[in-house]
Amino acid sequence: MRTLLLTLLASMSASAAEPLVFVSAFASGEKAGIHAFGFDSEKGTLKPLKRTTGVQKPFFIALSPDRRFLYSIDEFGGKDNFVAAFAIEGRGGDLRALNRHNSRGTAACYVDVDPTGKSVIVANYSSGNVASLPVKSDGSLGEAVSFFQHRGSGGDPERQKGPNAHCFVVSPDGKHALAADLGIDKVMIYALDAATAKLVPNAAQPFAKLAPGSGPRHLVFHPGGKLVYVISELANTVTVFDWNAADGTLKEKQTIATLPKDFTGKSATADLKITPDGKHLYGTNRGHDSLASYRIAEDGTLTLLAIEPSGGKGPQNLLISPDGRWLLCANMPGNNVVVFKIDSASGSITPHGTPVEVPMASCLRWME
Repeated sequence: MRTLLLTLLASMSASAAEPLVFVSAFASGEKAGIHAFGFDSEKGTLKPLKRTTGVQKPFFIALSPDRRFLYSIDEFGGKDNFVAAFAIEGRGGDLRALNRHNSRGTAACYVDVDPTGKSVIVANYSSGNVASLPVKSDGSLGEAVSFFQHRGSGGDPERQKGPNAHCFVVSPDGKHALAADLGIDKVMIYALDAATAKLVPNAAQPFAKLAPGSGPRHLVFHPGGKLVYVISELANTVTVFDWNAADGTLKEKQTIATLPKDFTGKSATADLKITPDGKHLYGTNRGHDSLASYRIAEDGTLTLLAIEPSGGKGPQNLLISPDGRWLLCANMPGNNVVVFKIDSASGSITPHGTPVEVPMASCLRWME
């Protein structure tokens, strides 16, 4: 009896320590929702735990720094788009709805939380603007306190007739926020007062310009805090910037392709992520349906290592485990999540196990 009890307690303890992976299903109706999986860090496997409904087309999600709250896009693409707040309850992936507020735009497509957990920022694609919302002590959201409409157009007359804010990321120190605007070939730079959630255009440099027609989509800060990488959807490239955290300025230093030189079909990038040790970067190609792997040099520049199949159609979003051993890829039109094992020395990735089915898997978030 004692042996059985000890075995049961050990099993419960292992289950309690299992990290969670939240996956948003970019769908409406019965298929919509936010899925929670347990992730076995030794085996590299995902175990379905819970699906939260009551949220429609949750294209993008974000977690608070203390991992007590989850914020999600709600009703993407309609006349009114929202940012919804949820409390994370227990270790089983349960989400309790707190409230939601208008995103101040259409096709809301990206949310992020500052390091203090007091500010949530959102990018609205179709309307080409960004906004910020304060977070209350209970994790719920207040109404937007900042709103900025982007202006202009880009180098592609078909795709860039006006602004399309595609991502909005808070800097590691929480003092700035960078918005990649696909429609105007710019990364807009804002100063952020996290305590009040208020934004203002950055005085030293309000934006960084990319090559005409490039279409910047997503960006990521290097773990070292001195570099920013921008993946461009239309040009299928990654651009490296030096980042000056003191005054919030960007200086371009390299642009490198994400596709094979002999590829002649249609493809468009989506996401990029960096390993926690800062040595490797991975980007997604939708159309070519692949993941491009790069080595990051001491000066931040990139060397292409390989371009591997993504294991599904339309790789949309990536997630790298905090220990740097696993890469997860959400193939949105492919309706699955694929796990890859990372070789930390070489940066190579290998498909691992069986893909997990998730309808329109669009965004991945990790919770220890």
